[in-house]
Amino acid sequence: MPRPLVIGNGKILINFDDKLRLRDLYYPFVGQLNHVGGHFCKMGVWASGLFNWLDEDVWQRRLRYRPESLVTDIFANNDRLRVEVRIADGIHQRDNIYLKKVSVRNRHSEAREVRLFFHHDFTINETEVGDTAVYDPRLNAVYHYKRNVYILANGKTPEQGIYQYSIGIKRFNHAEGTWRDAEDGVLGGNAIAQGSVDSTISFRLLLQPDEEQTMYYWLCVGEKYSEVRKLNHYVVENDAEQLLKRVEVYWQGWVNKERQDFADLPSEVIDLYKKSLLIVKTQMDRQGAIIAANDTDILQFNRDHYSYMWPRDGALVALAMSMAGYDGTVASFYKFCSDVLTKDGYLLHKYNPDGSTGSSWHPFIYSGELQLPIQEDETALVLYSLWEFYTKSGQIEYCQELYASLIRPAASFMQKYVHHELNLPLPSYDLWEERCGIFTFTCSAVFAGLQAAAHFAKLFGDEKRYTRYHTSANQIKEAMLRHLYDEASGRFLRGIYVRNNGEIEKDYTVESSMYSLFAFGVLPADDPRVIRTMEAIQQKLCVRTNVGGYARYEGDYYFKISDDLEQIPGNPWLISTLWIAEWNIAKAQSLHDLREPLATLLWVCQQAMESGVLPEQIHPLSGEPLSVAPLTWSHSTLVMTVVKYTEKYRQLQHVQETLYASGGTAI
Repeated sequence: MPRPLVIGNGKILINFDDKLRLRDLYYPFVGQLNHVGGHFCKMGVWASGLFNWLDEDVWQRRLRYRPESLVTDIFANNDRLRVEVRIADGIHQRDNIYLKKVSVRNRHSEAREVRLFFHHDFTINETEVGDTAVYDPRLNAVYHYKRNVYILANGKTPEQGIYQYSIGIKRFNHAEGTWRDAEDGVLGGNAIAQGSVDSTISFRLLLQPDEEQTMYYWLCVGEKYSEVRKLNHYVVENDAEQLLKRVEVYWQGWVNKERQDFADLPSEVIDLYKKSLLIVKTQMDRQGAIIAANDTDILQFNRDHYSYMWPRDGALVALAMSMAGYDGTVASFYKFCSDVLTKDGYLLHKYNPDGSTGSSWHPFIYSGELQLPIQEDETALVLYSLWEFYTKSGQIEYCQELYASLIRPAASFMQKYVHHELNLPLPSYDLWEERCGIFTFTCSAVFAGLQAAAHFAKLFGDEKRYTRYHTSANQIKEAMLRHLYDEASGRFLRGIYVRNNGEIEKDYTVESSMYSLFAFGVLPADDPRVIRTMEAIQQKLCVRTNVGGYARYEGDYYFKISDDLEQIPGNPWLISTLWIAEWNIAKAQSLHDLREPLATLLWVCQQAMESGVLPEQIHPLSGEPLSVAPLTWSHSTLVMTVVKYTEKYRQLQHVQETLYASGGTAI
């Protein structure tokens, strides 16, 4: 199930599902550890003897964000209870405090009492063994703890704090949990439990007919009791309403720190652009890891998740954020990569947010031969995006610090990791992590990475290395034109495979990632060879349903929906579709030529959830989100495309104005 609402501050991340349940609480790293993992915390309402949890179908829900912020804007209506609820959620931008504002309107013709219940199903450090939940009368609060993680829950109404509480056993020895205790509107008051435990707290509002009142609820997360007690005191003393307003103002300032000319883009595209910046920010850990996605429902499919730092995703996300003016936000990513780089100069498949090596399916043995279990594009893309980071930020001292620890060893590895007969990078796994070979995308990335290393060498006066890196990049480009461009088909191949007997097998599969040819500077966007390649992508990967969009490659099997490959070559991916838009932008010669990429941006807006969250891929028939949501890569690619669109619009507009001024013909 996608996560339509995500909030975070770089150390704590909280995700909600479409039924308003808190599904993920990550701490102390974004993506690690999940203290709810697989279960959920939820809110319920009792009125006039009737009770409903907010995840029940009797509620009508609207899930959005407040404008230009990471504060939610939720509305829920229940005709059975005759109650309306408005909710705003936010996480303090500095401290690990989750704040929730709940405004309740009594739609009944009589005055009555309304009770709100908050259920906590925490699984601290991702295991239910050895947890403790306790009511603390000194704070009138409940907290859960185990070892170095404490989660304190509290709140207040206009009249009082917690009204009732209950702590008990869950999912053990036939115990369902304290959420059952809540459904009669009264909590039993058990003060402590250990093992597999949960807790529920309630608050009471006395409402006149059509009256609305507001209460506040918060969670404080820390390493020890004294820390969460101090955070709780901070909320009480500073007023939850004021703190939530500060959160909203902070994010509005952050997302508007770069005054950007949005050209002729319509408001819905601008709005999604800003939401994408904010959502990308929630997926970035303060220690540098940029996480691919944190939707744990993907566990249902393969018992693993996307809460890893893929250097590929991270580099392309960092590239987009730098181009949007948020270079300071991604600076720590490159230090992270420097710290985890192997002694031989390459990056591994993926990493956990704390820098430890992530799970992998890349073997050391392929076709009976020893190989490195890597995707070489991941190492190359980090250098490529680092150079773009430098050109946007001008942080020469920071890049100088990385020259010896990251740039030089990575460039040296790429120079050596070459097939000496073909002069192309040795086989490694493709960007989709599915097959091992020599691919156009990987080669394009290595070309760009070596070029970036050459630029840095020249910047730092290292002429010998500049010559070596620059020469190696050009040799790879020449070899790409010789071995990866197919004269017979008039376009580039996805890749080639060098068999054990030395024979070369060509892979003619049409593949969206070949956009890398122009995106990474191997050839111009209007080169005839690139044009024919991109036209083949448009022809072969177009999803010919009412949903539209473009697939990753012909016959894509991941979350496959249809066997009708003529109409549905694969599910439409947002990044694949936006790469087509990037090509149309790159080769545009007039403002008129920008109509098609603009239409693509509007298409992406249509695929977004009501909240603005973008998934990885779309169901080709229903248009529903597939796989994980939000996918950081989807949002960053939207950011990248908008930046490229506005830059190209300004260039073409300047040309047009110059022509008008000289008496020429408009373009």
